[in-house]
Amino acid sequence: MSDENNSSVHERRHRKAVNVNHAGSAVYGLGFIGAAIFFIQHAVTFWACVIGILKAIFWPAMLVYKLLEYLKM
Repeated sequence: MSDENNSSVHERRHRKAVNVNHAGSAVYGLGFIGAAIFFIQHAVTFWACVIGILKAIFWPAMLVYKLLEYLKM
């Protein structure tokens, strides 16, 4: 019984509070939807549509890469 209490107290001491802000997820989601619509509208073939969806997923990484390249960092 005392071992259970000691492990319980030990676990409570070492837990970290995690504050989650979902605003970034919402912004990314809206950006994904907008980019997907843009790329799909400009797609002529099926494979161009597939590439457009992949671009919509990875556009934030490309944006950051190009920004850092422009800033020469």
